[in-house]
Amino acid sequence: EFDARIRRLIPSQQIEYVVELKLDGLGVALLYENGKFVRGATRGDGEMGEDVTANLKTIKSIPLVLDDIGPSIPVLEVRGEVYMEKRAFQELNRQREENGEPVFANPRNASAGSVRLLDPRITASRPLDIFVYTLSYAEGMTFPTHWESLFALKNMGFKINPHSRKFGTINEVVDYCIKWQEERDNLDYEIDGMVIKVNSIAQQIELGSTTKSPRWAISYKFPARQATSKIEDIIVQVGRTGAITPVAVLSPTPLSGIVITRATLHNEDEIRRKGIMIGDTVLIERAGDVIPAVVEVIKEKRTGQEREFRMPEKCPVCGSNVFRPEGEAVTRCVNSSCPAQVKEHIRHFASRDAMNIDGLGPAIIDQLVDKGMVKNVADLYFLKKDEIANLDRMGDKSAQNLIDAIEGSKQNSLSRLIFALGIRHIGVRAGEILAEHYGSIDALSKATPDELQAIYEIGPKVAESIYKFFQQEGNKQILERLRSAGVKMSEEVKEKIADQPLKDKTFVLTGTLASMTRDQASSAIKRLGGKVSSSVSNKTDYVVVGDSPGSKFDRAKKLGITILNEEQFKSLIKS
Repeated sequence: EFDARIRRLIPSQQIEYVVELKLDGLGVALLYENGKFVRGATRGDGEMGEDVTANLKTIKSIPLVLDDIGPSIPVLEVRGEVYMEKRAFQELNRQREENGEPVFANPRNASAGSVRLLDPRITASRPLDIFVYTLSYAEGMTFPTHWESLFALKNMGFKINPHSRKFGTINEVVDYCIKWQEERDNLDYEIDGMVIKVNSIAQQIELGSTTKSPRWAISYKFPARQATSKIEDIIVQVGRTGAITPVAVLSPTPLSGIVITRATLHNEDEIRRKGIMIGDTVLIERAGDVIPAVVEVIKEKRTGQEREFRMPEKCPVCGSNVFRPEGEAVTRCVNSSCPAQVKEHIRHFASRDAMNIDGLGPAIIDQLVDKGMVKNVADLYFLKKDEIANLDRMGDKSAQNLIDAIEGSKQNSLSRLIFALGIRHIGVRAGEILAEHYGSIDALSKATPDELQAIYEIGPKVAESIYKFFQQEGNKQILERLRSAGVKMSEEVKEKIADQPLKDKTFVLTGTLASMTRDQASSAIKRLGGKVSSSVSNKTDYVVVGDSPGSKFDRAKKLGITILNEEQFKSLIKS
């Protein structure tokens, strides 16, 4: 279908395709000026994401200074995929397990987590690598084909995947995709599909893009790997919000290079819909998830000895009553002090995007809660070094490191704290919005649902959840103890320009800006009273376009929204 569509759009032209392995890692953009590496960032939907320059500089396969024609190009941007080899990933997890730290679910998560660490020295110790796959911008220079640009990148010193191939027919493309679908386990790293691109740059330009993706490229995702297994039992796990999730205990089953012993069953309705019983032979699949899923029951294998599963009437951890809210599929434990909920809440609180308490892994958290040393997140800030040193796998040095990490987290941003509190429906982005709007936990705690809903991007469900959280007496007590421990509960709201010239104007940023990061551009807009959205809609006033814009640029043109290049945007905010 892809080939037919291409030939229909550009008839009577010779078509060549470049086929590349689709690595399952972290996408990054690398920016060079006169051959020197100046900035690196994660990428998402055509936008620059987090600035991770310092960490990327520790990856040996990323050249800090380019060879060949690289220094003669004033501005150069390339895109690549940071990954971790399977053996290196397994060794990293082995070390983390020995140290009582949480293991990574897969190499992709390990790569992403390593690149986003706050300390580049830790990133440098991780076995990261990169393949560069696209020359997205080269000032004053063009290449006639994608294939030639790859060779130019290789000559500049970038690492290019050796399995990329050029073909003249779609049948050759299909055969090559099938080959790697069957042989992917032979690679040292994970791939989850193939990417097929029209080779000619002129043809790429002629074909253009849709609102979602370029017409000249397609991604072929490999089917999820499947295997048959037997459900030996169904147990339930209690999550951070009290959600009770059924989990299938499976006969050990090799799949995707690991032995699977559990699979998620999601909720009671899902079990009934699929007709799952204890003792069933089932088809399971794993598509990079932490826990594989049960696809279907193989009913022909039933013996009559299978048993129906029923959700417990009491929490299996604390014995409290459980209930299922009307209109929800999830059953919940009503006891907010349930040890299982406390453990999950602490894990969330200490996680990288929250308070980022390095060294506070599941093994340590389990001991702290089981021994009664910690009953909520505030208790973390009152732990003593000698108490921690007496835990299993802990000594004076590791205890001091953990105390230092806990102490350091007191100075985290308000947005991190809001996210760390574990308010239902509040993610990282919502935490940033609330921190910017209110500036303190005190102000946020006094907000009514109507006031919260008036904030751009905060809907009624989220507003109600925030309001209820701050009304609960237990949460008030935890916040007071966090305050008494010295955790920063407020931050200065950035001064806004008095006359607010961009008030009620909504901006969307896409592509790479040469003179500022995305965060800097967003801050400038907000100081002038404007709003920054992550998606283009009829409510968008301006789309700011940098180099290599994504699908948002095409959508903005389609909707007739005002488009600003970098110079126009800078002129606007300066004026």
